[in-house]
Amino acid sequence: MTTKPEALLQVEDLKMHFPIYKGLFRKQVGAVHAVDGISFEVHKGETLGLVGESGCGKSTTGRAILQLHRPNSGKVNFDGKNLVELKGEELRLMRRKMQMIFQDPYASLNPRMTVGEIIGEPLVVHGIAKGAEVQDRVAQLLELVRLNPSFASRYPHEFSGGQRQRIGIARAVALQPPFIVCDEPISALDVSIQSQVINLLQELQEQFGLTYLFIAHDLSMVRHISDRVAVMYLGVMMELADSDALYTNPLHPYTQALLSAVPIPDPILESKRKRILLEGDVPSPVNPPSGCRFRTRCPIAEKVCAEERPEFRELKPGHFVACHFAERFV
Repeated sequence: MTTKPEALLQVEDLKMHFPIYKGLFRKQVGAVHAVDGISFEVHKGETLGLVGESGCGKSTTGRAILQLHRPNSGKVNFDGKNLVELKGEELRLMRRKMQMIFQDPYASLNPRMTVGEIIGEPLVVHGIAKGAEVQDRVAQLLELVRLNPSFASRYPHEFSGGQRQRIGIARAVALQPPFIVCDEPISALDVSIQSQVINLLQELQEQFGLTYLFIAHDLSMVRHISDRVAVMYLGVMMELADSDALYTNPLHPYTQALLSAVPIPDPILESKRKRILLEGDVPSPVNPPSGCRFRTRCPIAEKVCAEERPEFRELKPGHFVACHFAERFV
């Protein structure tokens, strides 16, 4: 028998709604349901890919886990503690164990600080090092991400996008945290640079035993780096499975449609493959559809889909899906 992997992070029924205010007295007239009751685990040492269309709540999920956005409800159990309940000094101490690599390397680095100050700041804030120790550690971190240690005295505007993202990665691993949220870390980079950054992330994972939540919309890259993949749509989880299982036998119509859009580097197979074209636009997260969120665009939707929200259930070992009719595809 195989033992179940140990969960480093457990997310239970996480909700993140952003209020909408209107009028002179700022009366709340609604809310954006950015994340609406999702549950999943991230196992120690793995990379969990989180994919979906733009605006589906992927980045908000990552920020809510790290408490950069404070969730409306739900639990985020990390290292034996519910982060949602932590405040002040308790939460600050937990931040040593969780870091984030941001999407835009041009906006995530302070232009008024040198590279050495940017990478060394976490070490100073958390009292890990001071004075010459910080400089030595910054030099080591720059070498770790394949940058010249002499770059420590330069400013972010002097670097290319790929180099800036390496600086962001060095800052994220400075405290050697066990868990890092990678929020589309390659989407703003040239294609030629993307593979270098992905290889660097994988090397650091092996070296330090890191655990990643890798948020992206490039499905082919997610398959390359992820052990398991979760699919989101309009704030809810649609499917979660091992990478190979999800890509070879997707059980949710939305996942099937997403994967049908990924090109195959074989002209014969590509010509025989059937594309699934979804009709209509993604509904507004302010007023999401009743029942199944995907029903307004789903090719197999029936009456029950509008009446009942499908349970996110384990249909096969390790393969979770939220669809009333997922058995059709097993």
